[in-house]
Amino acid sequence: MAYSAMTKLALVVALCMVVSVPIAQAITCGQVSSNLAPCIPYVIGGGAVPPACCNGIRNVDNLANTTADRQAACNCLKQLSGSIPGVNPNNAASLPGKCGVNIPYNISSSTNCATVK
Repeated sequence: MAYSAMTKLALVVALCMVVSVPIAQAITCGQVSSNLAPCIPYVIGGGAVPPACCNGIRNVDNLANTTADRQAACNCLKQLSGSIPGVNPNNAASLPGKCGVNIPYNISSSTNCATVK
């Protein structure tokens, strides 16, 4: 009987350990767009890149830890760059460099995000 109780206790402890492990969550377009909203004036009109924009690019880069996350972020940026009227493609593409962030794709409506690693 004691063996059975110990086995049950061990199973409960093991189950609790498995349940308490956080599940990785993919980056969402909502996260990408909210982080990069401060960049919109720059990608449309140029000028100085707002510090909040660079912070947003760094945040997105930090959130995109896996290939799937980087591809998701790329696809979100691709959609955003094609959906905001008046976006200057050169301004959009120059953002990461101006902020000192190295992302593995171009911010462009023509980027093939499936090739991002």
